[in-house]
Amino acid sequence: MTTPEDLERAILGAVPGLTGEEISARAGLTRDQTQRLWRALGFPEAGGNAAFGAADEAALHRVATILQEDSLDFDTVLRMTRALGQTMDRLAEWEVATLSAALERDRGEEARTEEALRLIRRIGPEFEALLTYVWRRHLVAAVSRVESVDAADEQVAEATVGFADLVSFSALTNRLRDDEIGDLVEVFEGRSHDVVSRWRGRVVKTLGDSVLFLAPTPSDAVEIAWDIVKVIGGDKRLPDVRVGLVTGSVVMRMGDVYGPAVNLAARLTGVARRNRVITDVHTAQVLPRDRYETRTLPARPVRGFGDLQPVAVRRTQS
Repeated sequence: MTTPEDLERAILGAVPGLTGEEISARAGLTRDQTQRLWRALGFPEAGGNAAFGAADEAALHRVATILQEDSLDFDTVLRMTRALGQTMDRLAEWEVATLSAALERDRGEEARTEEALRLIRRIGPEFEALLTYVWRRHLVAAVSRVESVDAADEQVAEATVGFADLVSFSALTNRLRDDEIGDLVEVFEGRSHDVVSRWRGRVVKTLGDSVLFLAPTPSDAVEIAWDIVKVIGGDKRLPDVRVGLVTGSVVMRMGDVYGPAVNLAARLTGVARRNRVITDVHTAQVLPRDRYETRTLPARPVRGFGDLQPVAVRRTQS
């Protein structure tokens, strides 16, 4: 009979048999360092339990080697570990949900577990290789986005931020089954991601009923916004969508972005009509007049920003 331990062994190579004290000593790190790294990955404290295996020990040895041989300090490694943990946590949840949906639902629990075990053994190595490849491609893309190595650690930059938000999402989800909500969110996120990538932008994060993205230029942001309106607002299965765009100073940290420009882009979606794109005066002023039409709307209160004049923007009719 296939057990959860069989799945764990297939993924990690062995079941846990070491305590935190034991793998810390073997890797040459303090117990405090090991605990902080473990928490940074997103896992709860193991206490004195034998919660670690050979794969955990090997990973800890790699961290120790980096600290000994390179110029990175522990806090830097900890931040990188936290970013890795957050990224892999979401990836793992998506992968399990996707593969679970692919398993035959009319089979018993034991049969489904056995099928999952065969799937892991069959595609695990190939997926792991793809994971490394995709990381390398994104690393190249990330390096290309900075002007120099010296500027790579700058936390503040001028950028155009976009925030796409589904209309009346909460009311809609109250009428849908759980699986229908999941399908709706997946379609929205997937199609938005395709549009952003097509225009050389980057999806920063998705929040179920909204997508936050960065665009290379204000013009690219408008193209992204209207393409999102086209593919989302034009799909009868999905709610309408509103998009807010703002160009301004943002703080970039751990792959996320923060700052007034991000907050204002989100606030502007509350001003926009269905399937419309709204921006601020500053962004509207830098858009090419031969490609985009802008219309300044009456001033209205925007939470956190006082009274502002939003600007509706659309492509010119060619």
